[in-house]
Amino acid sequence: MLFATFNAHATHFRAGEITARRISSLTYEIRLSAYFDVSDRGRQAAESANDINFYFGSEGPRKVDRIRATIRNIGNNTTFNEYVTIFTFPAAGTYEISAEMDNRNANTLNLRDGVQTDGINFYVHTTLEINTAIGTNQTPILLNAPIDLAAVGQRYIHNPNAFDADGDSLSFKLFTPQSGDGRGNGLNIPYKDPNMVTPPGITEAGGSPATFSIDAITGDLVWDAPVTKGQYNVAFVVEEWRDGVRIGQIVRDMQILVEDARNARPTIDPLPVICVEAGTRINQQIKAVDKDGNPLILTSTGGVYQGSLIKPALASFNVPGQNTAGQVTGQFVWQTGCDHIRLEPYDVLFKVEDAPSPGTNPSLFRKLVDMTTLSIKVYGPKPLGLRAVAATDPAGTAYRLNWTSYKCPVPGARIVIYRREGCSDIPVQPCLTGIPAGSGYEEVGRVAVDQTTFLDNNNGEGLRAGISYSYRLVVEFPRPGTNINEPGSLVGGGESIASDEFCLNLPMLAPVITNVTVDSTSETRGVITVKWTKPAASSGLPAQYRLFRAVGQNGTAFTQIATINTNLTPGAADTIFVDRNLNTLANAYNYKLEYYATQGGQLVKMDDIKTASSVRLEQGAAEPNRIRLNWSALVPWENGNQTHRVYREDKRRPGTFNRIADVTVQGPQTFNFTDDGSDKYAADGTVNTTIVSDSTYCYKVETVGSYNNRQIKPALLYNFSQILCVSSSDTTKPCPPVLAIDLLNCDSLQAHPEAFCSPTGLTNHLSWTYPQSVNGKDCDPNVSAYRIYYARYEGDAPTLIATVTTPPSPLETTFAHEGLTSFAGCYYVTAVNRFGAESAPSNIVCKDNCPMYVLPNVFTPNADGKNDVFEPYECPAFVQSLEFKAFNRWGAQVFTTKDVNINWNGKTNGGKDLAAGQYYYEVTIFFESSKRESTPTTLKGWVQIIR
Repeated sequence: MLFATFNAHATHFRAGEITARRISSLTYEIRLSAYFDVSDRGRQAAESANDINFYFGSEGPRKVDRIRATIRNIGNNTTFNEYVTIFTFPAAGTYEISAEMDNRNANTLNLRDGVQTDGINFYVHTTLEINTAIGTNQTPILLNAPIDLAAVGQRYIHNPNAFDADGDSLSFKLFTPQSGDGRGNGLNIPYKDPNMVTPPGITEAGGSPATFSIDAITGDLVWDAPVTKGQYNVAFVVEEWRDGVRIGQIVRDMQILVEDARNARPTIDPLPVICVEAGTRINQQIKAVDKDGNPLILTSTGGVYQGSLIKPALASFNVPGQNTAGQVTGQFVWQTGCDHIRLEPYDVLFKVEDAPSPGTNPSLFRKLVDMTTLSIKVYGPKPLGLRAVAATDPAGTAYRLNWTSYKCPVPGARIVIYRREGCSDIPVQPCLTGIPAGSGYEEVGRVAVDQTTFLDNNNGEGLRAGISYSYRLVVEFPRPGTNINEPGSLVGGGESIASDEFCLNLPMLAPVITNVTVDSTSETRGVITVKWTKPAASSGLPAQYRLFRAVGQNGTAFTQIATINTNLTPGAADTIFVDRNLNTLANAYNYKLEYYATQGGQLVKMDDIKTASSVRLEQGAAEPNRIRLNWSALVPWENGNQTHRVYREDKRRPGTFNRIADVTVQGPQTFNFTDDGSDKYAADGTVNTTIVSDSTYCYKVETVGSYNNRQIKPALLYNFSQILCVSSSDTTKPCPPVLAIDLLNCDSLQAHPEAFCSPTGLTNHLSWTYPQSVNGKDCDPNVSAYRIYYARYEGDAPTLIATVTTPPSPLETTFAHEGLTSFAGCYYVTAVNRFGAESAPSNIVCKDNCPMYVLPNVFTPNADGKNDVFEPYECPAFVQSLEFKAFNRWGAQVFTTKDVNINWNGKTNGGKDLAAGQYYYEVTIFFESSKRESTPTTLKGWVQIIR
């Protein structure tokens, strides 16, 4: 939707932008901030710009007078002017508001090559998103006026000091200045970046070439450094983001005046990024100097000074020695409070401007500036006093959490409860809020900020007995000024530092698996050692371990392989089993342990114990003269944030493996290493080799992991993969898989016309097999991935929608294409081997929807609210279009429609009631299909009108 403003006056417009402030639901104050040239060449035009016309879609023109009381001279021959109106938007949506005025200045060097630029009008626009799903929204405002001079050979900086009262994230990017077409649309003006108008020259520090850019995060617009005296116009966009979605933007178009200057610009000392807990009083000294010894004026702008933008207390900035020669110092003070907590930092702009020294000819002096931004992050205080005790609950094991009343009870804030198994430390840093990713905690509940207790019974399912659970609290805050009852009010609102951990530190009543390590690699004589912990129970009473094994890292077809009777005697070798005669060359294995303890004189199975797989090593995509290794393991402990070890067989001593690298890993996606032949671990001797394509190299990997639980010993768990022998390249492509899809049974679905009334979240299930041979030739068995391709219509080029990789091992041979609105589409699958070679496509399978359209044979259009219209049962599913025709008993057409729901009210198309009786219909329907040109379906029948 497009909204525009126009003015017939010539204004000699320097700069401007449009902002929108929300007043109520759909009502906004729209403000055009305009900066006019009041030098001799522009004063008359600027003074005559007393009103403008605003156009809002089909409404308008709406004449709006300039607010004369706010006109002020802000220096450098520039006045600030405002045009303000109130507008109520018709509905939620995305709106573009634009402003267009005559005219720009003459001789703007980087627009239209400087030719007749006073014939170009001035145009800016702002985009406003009104959407109840994202909560209330208003545009940011730009607090720093765009009027500062630049000097030839000296670095120029401008920062708009954008402030968003909603606490949304802001970003910045350059934009091409535009003119308007007289209908509210923008047209790009022939434009060059100002540093490209003449040969770029050098930077202030002597580097080459001169640069012009904007910092996407801070908004610093820097030209380092101008070469040619003159007038330039540039534009940039301030984008507004919420929860990763852009919800609006402002364009500022501004003018830069470059002068020859005999004086050097002043400079401000760099400022640190400040991160404080709400309630902290900030005292920050700001210092600026001028190497020429000229008097200095130090000022500051920012949302923290304005009561209309933030809640008290407001910040203050005091400069006791303004106009001091050579150096000036100011003191910034802000008493932060609970109402200032938000995700985004507060940016406070400081600007220093020089002035002529006594005796200096003012006409030869050019006022130059420097500016810098103080970034202040305000976070919530740490919740205190967290404790947990066992609670009686029908669900089973449960714990009651209690804590101290929170010191920042901001309305709408929520206390979020996190839990993990085992006691664990997390990084403690002053500005690290919330729970760090990868720390193992999961959210289990949230309560209002004024609450001090929470019952954790695992959502009514009960917790696992004998587990040492760790709890932490984090407080999430609404965005400043938001309606706390609107959706998404917590997005962008900030959060607290995590509370100290409270760990139940219970005795471990059940064992846990700690090791699944491959001792020997063989097709028939492979060996894996499995170890587990001893439960915290008194010795003497009979107990039993039962160990199960399944093929594959996530295999579930478990077979019992061992029964170990024990009386839990300390030191007894009853927590280890050596599994022999395995095919560890081709398979990974998954292990499950069951523990039985004596209760009431009987052996009773205790809590389920999480399964653990062996480490599986695979070759990655081929690289010239390099070998890429990938490994994985599906285990209950954490293998990330550790250092894994890679070993390579020493060809001079077959069977001897040399440690060649320590690999620092984070998550499973980082479990990889590329061997270039060099030995990067010297402690066991250096054994380098040359990787060549016609030779084979053997490897194994040792993972290092931990439960991060102080009760589980050893703290670090070491497990080996199988040995993998590979070469550095292979050009043999794998064979194409054989693909199948789950087709619909349309006959059985006819009895259920309601089955697809809301065709969202539909799923197509694919499955395939990988052949051992094709046309008498063996297929490469070393498949490392499958790729799934999809096309909406037959004959269209399919696109890649998913890749199936390890873990688990072996590879899955099924895929669920979820989130569909229609079953119709075509698929094929390819296989990819460990060298990255992709097979030819599999057979193509296509699936169609079932035509679901069932009509009744009677309706009663008597306005009683029951069966008043003729429409399909339940809902029409997968209907692209239709044409319905109704006829009387003599064959005359009495009604026709293309409404997919028909909605015939018993009248003719002319609005006349039809007599009661029997009518005949014919409906031609085009259903969504895998074919772009679907075949029409024709239904014929009769219907009785009863009045």
